[in-house]
Amino acid sequence: MPKKDTSWDSVATWYDGMVSDNDSYQEKVILPNLIRLMALSAGQKVLDLACGSGFFTAHFAKAVGASNVAGVDVGKRLIDIAKKNNPQATFHVAPAHNLSALQSQFFDKIALILAIQNIAEINLMLAELGRVTKPTASVYIVMNHPAFRIPKRSSWGFDDTTSTQYRRIDGYLHESKTEIVMNPGVADKKASAAETTLSFHRPLQYYSKLFASAGFAIARLEEWVSHKQSGAGPRQKEEDRMRSEIPLFLFIELRKF
Repeated sequence: MPKKDTSWDSVATWYDGMVSDNDSYQEKVILPNLIRLMALSAGQKVLDLACGSGFFTAHFAKAVGASNVAGVDVGKRLIDIAKKNNPQATFHVAPAHNLSALQSQFFDKIALILAIQNIAEINLMLAELGRVTKPTASVYIVMNHPAFRIPKRSSWGFDDTTSTQYRRIDGYLHESKTEIVMNPGVADKKASAAETTLSFHRPLQYYSKLFASAGFAIARLEEWVSHKQSGAGPRQKEEDRMRSEIPLFLFIELRKF
């Protein structure tokens, strides 16, 4: 029977260590770009939605003041860790589509980082974002790139004839729901340690139409590549070239209209 729970609570400790690693994508790619684009200033009200263990919450708090930051996640164990990491911020255990604990028209900025593809009730979530944000607010979304990172329908390949690496896409336009392993490194070492979640693939047009129907316009879009480099070997140069060509993450800024 397919898994129904999309929470990462079952791997809370592992997840906290993973995002806090000095060489993680969160640390090296997402954080510096997000801070640049959000342009936070003291006193702004910021919501870290699907905040996990509070990695990004802590950085938002440094910019606007801890008392001005709130975090929400469906995982209680993750929120417990977030509270320890950010004792002065406010946290709530709740799904992204039910923000009833939060005031209407309160937040200046909302961040939703690497979570939208684990949220089933996306239309209800957008309605809640519209309710809790000020008229001039922005919502900052970071997701696995939906055109290039499609669970179980995308992969790397290498053409020995031309000595070129390529990205293979076996499906894109159709929406899909896939059970994926959350902690692959641990699971590889011990099969019984594998924990899974559901990932929802949606093409770009799905997001664009849904955002518009919820009263949000796409104000800005960026695509971010990996910071990592391949080890020495005959394919190193080509692998690094393609790593700089195929983006891992898609960033979208939404504004209300």
